[in-house]
Amino acid sequence: MERHLIVLDLDGTLLTDQKVISDNTKRILLKAKDEGHEVMIATGRPYRASEMYYHELGLTTPIVNFNGAFVHHPRNRSWQMIHKPISLNVVKEVVEAVQSYSIKNMLAEVLDDVYLHYHDEQMISALVQGNPNITTGDLRQFLNADPTSLLIHAEENSVDDVRKHLKEVHAEVIDHRRWGAPWDVIEIVRHGLNKAVGLDHVSKYLNIPKERIIAFGDEDNDLEMIEYAGVGVAMGNAISPLQNIANEITATNNEDGIAEFLRERLKLN
Repeated sequence: MERHLIVLDLDGTLLTDQKVISDNTKRILLKAKDEGHEVMIATGRPYRASEMYYHELGLTTPIVNFNGAFVHHPRNRSWQMIHKPISLNVVKEVVEAVQSYSIKNMLAEVLDDVYLHYHDEQMISALVQGNPNITTGDLRQFLNADPTSLLIHAEENSVDDVRKHLKEVHAEVIDHRRWGAPWDVIEIVRHGLNKAVGLDHVSKYLNIPKERIIAFGDEDNDLEMIEYAGVGVAMGNAISPLQNIANEITATNNEDGIAEFLRERLKLN
């Protein structure tokens, strides 16, 4: 069996709803590594909120974080990392503009530093993973570096209006996505970034062609990655648009969908 690159989204894909890797999935992934295949993570999470899974699987590959805005190699500091943040001026323009909409809060991340527009314990406990430095205050004043990403927590009835504004005014410099329930969050990154961009960089580094890339995902931030991979696999719990473009559909994240697919495709026991 030729060497394959297995690419794993985290939430709703590798992780069960309890945010753990099942024993069966872990066993199959370790078996794949033992047989010479490469395994990597591509997630919207920051590294501090994904490194526990990276180490649990004993990975030795680069990792894609912030949906492609940050790509680095945790075990090789000489590896040329990629960090493509949003221009601070653009972010301040966005923060200024959305004041006229019904906004609950905004959160900017500069790698492992978090900036909250308003103090919000609920948002911190739900969205601020790991143990970052947190600064609270008007982002127009306190944010002093180009952020890796910006989250806008909006009232449900204003999400579409905010996204319409972003598309009309800032389409050439930022990309944005809407998160699923229960949070009405608009996630913003620099224009042209997605998981496929990071995956392309890593696959070339590992010298593994597209046709031997197997990628798993469940949400709209996985669309480009699933299209890019030679074998794009949607989880059984994936959104319909992702299932529609995927090459294959496997069982859900709670039913060891990754393990079931890899066991058959790569002939793992």
